[in-house]
Amino acid sequence: MLHTIIKENAYQDSVVLMLLTNKVSTIDGVNRVSIMMGTPANKDIFGTSGLRTEELEAASANDMAIVVDTEDASKIDEILAEVDAFLASQATKESSNTTETARTWDKAMKLDSDANMALISIPGTYAAAEADRALDEGLHAFIFSDNMPIEEELRLKQKAHDKGLLVMGPDCGTGIVNGVPMAFTNVVKPGNIGIVGASGTGIQEVSTIIDRLGGGVTNAIGTGGRDLSETVGGITMLDAIAALEKQADTDVIVVISKPPAKAIRDKVLALLRTITKPAVTIFLGEKPTYHEANLYHAYTLEETARIAIALAKGEAVKAVETQIVKPEIGLTPEQKHIKGYYSGGTLASEAAMLIADALQLKEGLIKQDGYILKTEGHEVIDLGDDIYTQGKPHPMIDPEKRIAFIEDAANDPETAVILLDVVLGYGSHEDMAGQLAPAIKDVIAKAKAAGRELAVIGTVCGTLQDPQDYNEQRQTLETAGVIVKDSNNEAVRTGLALVGRTVEEADKAIREVESGEAAPILEASDAMLDLLAKQPRVINIGLKSFAEAITETGGRVVQFDWRPVAGGNPELQKVLQFLNSYRAETADVK
Repeated sequence: MLHTIIKENAYQDSVVLMLLTNKVSTIDGVNRVSIMMGTPANKDIFGTSGLRTEELEAASANDMAIVVDTEDASKIDEILAEVDAFLASQATKESSNTTETARTWDKAMKLDSDANMALISIPGTYAAAEADRALDEGLHAFIFSDNMPIEEELRLKQKAHDKGLLVMGPDCGTGIVNGVPMAFTNVVKPGNIGIVGASGTGIQEVSTIIDRLGGGVTNAIGTGGRDLSETVGGITMLDAIAALEKQADTDVIVVISKPPAKAIRDKVLALLRTITKPAVTIFLGEKPTYHEANLYHAYTLEETARIAIALAKGEAVKAVETQIVKPEIGLTPEQKHIKGYYSGGTLASEAAMLIADALQLKEGLIKQDGYILKTEGHEVIDLGDDIYTQGKPHPMIDPEKRIAFIEDAANDPETAVILLDVVLGYGSHEDMAGQLAPAIKDVIAKAKAAGRELAVIGTVCGTLQDPQDYNEQRQTLETAGVIVKDSNNEAVRTGLALVGRTVEEADKAIREVESGEAAPILEASDAMLDLLAKQPRVINIGLKSFAEAITETGGRVVQFDWRPVAGGNPELQKVLQFLNSYRAETADVK
């Protein structure tokens, strides 16, 4: 039976509500529960999960909506007590935080008139309006929020380009600005390598390998996954490359992207061929066969990091040889399949790419229902896909969905290898290895009892400086029976070796390439160079945990205590957005 509780004017950010949902769901007698703000989009999510009720319709965007499926009505009082206790603990944390807080843009800008970036992590329906205002205030915009129409992304990026500003995102999961982490980010040592990437966990994997190999990063600029689409045209990518070219502390530039539109890829390469600094590219899914003078092309994220390290040290670039030691695991003749369950979308894509290459699969690489690859019994799933995260925590925070997939795969007598990642850093679970370990230990034991050995192979994406203990996370996985490798590339190739497959790669010679694409002429603005040269001063609009990471690493932040305006009505918000833009334009004219 469904029970609905509406807590009026009790706005909380989405991560807090997801953690609260997890906590309430553990109460005995609770079949299902969902706790979200009462926005129209969230009401649709309630409906998709079968939890939409008549009482829910009265909730506004500023009201907290709790829908519980339980046969025991007496549980409601227990649930309310748990909700109140959890929210009280959050309030205590906030009251002990010395970060200055503002409820309006005017107050936020008065608290820090030198702010130069807005970090936006509110529901995507409302993100464009706040990004617009940020640009009008002369701030760069880092948009963690997703579900923004691509037309809005294009408009914002064109506006930013005209103003000499950067829009990072939407759906930009990670970034490093002069050593200060943005959103889900690892703590990476400073160095002389600059990264720009249309890929969150791609940036994380490359930057953490660089760190562990003794190198460091000046800046890592996320662009959002659609930046290299035909529609957007690589606006942020191209501007960021131009800025890193002029940025004094950057000696090497790394470009990372999920599969781009060919025309935009060619435009990016044309620009890279004109810069003075050596560059490394990885366009995930492409298997390059050559390098160019001063421009190197990698196949895997690990190769990207290793080439960047060589260039940063002024060393010659050599072929990267991945030494694979085949584990001593005896598989039955039926065990032939590899299954990967990833919290990182780019890591999942890299795994699918390598498996498809080694098995010479003509079909199987897909992007549907979270699957990156699904063919002939093999599968790789991005558990961070929207289908798995609507109204639920991201798998970097919550292990529940991944554990269910691991258990199902382990019960299949044809499964040989299970691949997984643990991504550390700000925003991620404080002990994800500890959350996964009991289930992994259990499935390995059950397979053994059934007369099978099961290979669980993983990698930890992180650094020794991360909030979690990198070595302890590795040790926890190893104790549970996981074969832990230093990179996703090595983990996948180890799994392939167990099923008798390898990825063939030839050495890449340097050759001249005639580019048919005219290089864009770009100038890095003073505002872009200033952003990359100094620790950022941030207006944080959304998740409070992002503010904590900034202050811990020396950045300055003002917390914008955001609430949906106009009662959450999108049409009224557009009117307000127009009026604000008109006001800004009028002020510029005067």
